[in-house]
Amino acid sequence: MINIAILGAGRIAQKMAKTVSLMESGPRYAGTVHLYAVATRDSLARAQAFADEYGVEVAYGSYADMLDDADVDLVYIATPHVFHAQQAIACMEAGKHVLVEKPFAVNAADALRMIEKSHETGLVCAEAIWTRYEPSRAIIQNVLDSGQIGDIVSMSGNLSYPMTHKERLVNPALAGGALLDVGIYPLNFVSMFMPGEVERVVSSARLSGLNGSVLSGSSILPGQQTDELSQTTLWYSGGQMASVTSSYFEVGDRHGVIRGTKGYLWVDNVNNPLDIHVWNSKHELVKSLFAPQQLTGFEYEVASTVAAISRGDVEPREMPHAETLRMMRLMDEIRAQWGLVYPSELE
Repeated sequence: MINIAILGAGRIAQKMAKTVSLMESGPRYAGTVHLYAVATRDSLARAQAFADEYGVEVAYGSYADMLDDADVDLVYIATPHVFHAQQAIACMEAGKHVLVEKPFAVNAADALRMIEKSHETGLVCAEAIWTRYEPSRAIIQNVLDSGQIGDIVSMSGNLSYPMTHKERLVNPALAGGALLDVGIYPLNFVSMFMPGEVERVVSSARLSGLNGSVLSGSSILPGQQTDELSQTTLWYSGGQMASVTSSYFEVGDRHGVIRGTKGYLWVDNVNNPLDIHVWNSKHELVKSLFAPQQLTGFEYEVASTVAAISRGDVEPREMPHAETLRMMRLMDEIRAQWGLVYPSELE
């Protein structure tokens, strides 16, 4: 039985609490996890209210108090991503495994520090990007392996929501912007299924506070902007191309498409693929596939992290450290083309 603590009490923490509670009470995962603790930064009352609502055993009004609890096995980090590296390292230094909400870190340098600490301590440090763990991934891969759509030539994915009311999106000090928050999903979508390595990246963005211009790095004041809208084209070693769009202004269709020499595959939502449709070269629907019913969708990343702990590994099989680093380096390259630097990177 793994005692899980949740660090943070926001919306994503609430979803994880619901997830672990359902896992604990249901037949499939019963006896594997326990919703043990929740910790807020400085409010025991808020932590206790969270615990009362979701049936958490113990509430802590500080992160330090939670880390002092020897009964905590695994900490789910649900805070803004600018805090992930510091908090994950602190957890591992306290002897806790960690499941870190996406994005894993602000940049590859921070991600590497976290991964090095994981190897140093022998503790699991996993990235909670749920689409990497969900059954839909295997369903899509099986279609591709079957040859039904032929060889992949191009892919596309987009994820955009109007979210200007959320501080974590619009505040540069929180490493805000669409790329790290939602753009990470279409990037992971194409990266899961596209063969070969990225050889060239071409990207542009509209940055906040500068009249909506599409900007080059020379025009940007470091640490003062977030990306509102971006378009990225990835060129791969085999000549394939992938196109990715993200925004926190527009309503995107969320679709992901994989195009091949014999047909194409369409998924309804790169943020949580549930419906998958396969079409032939005549644009005839060949088959429709559907992901199994979820508890919340988060259960798969929790189960994979628990499995890694039981094996004595430091990473889950579905999202190994090398792949987390590859994605962080890709996003670093994209931001470099925009000239977008976060305040934490200037310190």
